[in-house]
Amino acid sequence: MGDRSVSDRLKDFDEVDSGLSPEEAMEEAGRCLQCKKPACVDGCPVNIDIPAFVALIADGRFLEAAENIRQQNLLPAICGRVCPQETQCEALCILGNKETPVRIGQLERFAADRELVQGLTVPARKPPTGKKIAVIGSGPAGIVGAGELAKDGHDVVLYESLHEPGGVLTYGIPSFRLPKDVVKAEIDLILSMGVDLRLNHLVGRTISYEELKQYDAILLGTGAGLPYFMGIPGENLSGVYSANEFLTRVNLMHADRFPQYDTPVARGGRVVVVGGGNVAMDAARTARRMGADVMLVYRRREEDLPARAAEVHHAREEGIEFVTCVNPVRILGEQTVTGIECIRMKMCNLDESGRPIPEPVANDTFTIDCDVVIQAIGQGPNPVLVSQIPGLEKGRVGNVVTGEDGRTSNPKIFAAGDVTTGAATVILAMGGAKQAARSITRMLATDL
Repeated sequence: MGDRSVSDRLKDFDEVDSGLSPEEAMEEAGRCLQCKKPACVDGCPVNIDIPAFVALIADGRFLEAAENIRQQNLLPAICGRVCPQETQCEALCILGNKETPVRIGQLERFAADRELVQGLTVPARKPPTGKKIAVIGSGPAGIVGAGELAKDGHDVVLYESLHEPGGVLTYGIPSFRLPKDVVKAEIDLILSMGVDLRLNHLVGRTISYEELKQYDAILLGTGAGLPYFMGIPGENLSGVYSANEFLTRVNLMHADRFPQYDTPVARGGRVVVVGGGNVAMDAARTARRMGADVMLVYRRREEDLPARAAEVHHAREEGIEFVTCVNPVRILGEQTVTGIECIRMKMCNLDESGRPIPEPVANDTFTIDCDVVIQAIGQGPNPVLVSQIPGLEKGRVGNVVTGEDGRTSNPKIFAAGDVTTGAATVILAMGGAKQAARSITRMLATDL
């Protein structure tokens, strides 16, 4: 896909990628070999019939392609933008053995965007079952779980603690990667299936767990909104943010337009972002658009960065400086941040994932002058609700333990997404939600 010029995109938060034209989409779709045993489908967490929708695009039947995708994926325009296709479906494309794999993600986005322009069709619902289900959290897992349960004919009440639905899709991923009108359109489609959305409801605080017992089943999709910190001196200084807070202030609360909106954020002239994942790239690129000189500090080598290659590429284009093989040990300043002290790292033995384990080089420290430090080193499940449910089995990092069917240790409670896995991808959360929704329907069917 074509990208907007760096000079243009640094002036706003509009989408960077321009998408495929109809001619480009048909040409790209025509490269598909239509394998008899398509491995690409095995790589899709929501089991889209990839060869079928690609063939429809190749024939110019764009809306039919979108309808085909939506049978398995309720958020195709979102997934076409943020799914890591390069490590999932596209990684298994047989063309990748000798040339570039079919650009499945871009084709999914193309078809979904055409459908958004033409108008979305509300998915059909099965006859009402009379069963009432509470879904907690309206991020990728919650919204997809709610949609799948509504399709099965259940009455669904969707609780969201914030004033807008979408979870990480709304507060976490910047508009230059995922436009908010796209998020709203696909969420509105799910709500139009009869899902009862209740905003500003923090389950576990404004609503107790006891009040949820009225429901026939509960699906937890509360995500991983608890940011991790490094635990180094100086983290309480003014100008230190978690990436969660920084991105929420900008994406959801419009701090980039302060004082037009009430939420401020420190606009440092020099910003250091700690981390190397997609969230770190989002924070760095957001700070850059707000006028800062941005440096990204990562403790491993550049080739070990967990962020998508496209995000790293865009960050470099936009002038973000990468400093690798270093790790912060102290944030400097009296009341506000003035700098960050780092130590150089050497790569030693490999961990279970095959990445080198970094170890500090003794006495090899240096200081980076900065006004703002943003820590993007991961996040875990929010404990507000899960800590209140008696007997709910939790894992080492506070995640909810489930079986393959999404069922927790409480037979009426199911869970999906980051609350079970820790911080992962949008599409994996969606896949888990589909599985949990199917399990809930099977359980309730025995009571009918």
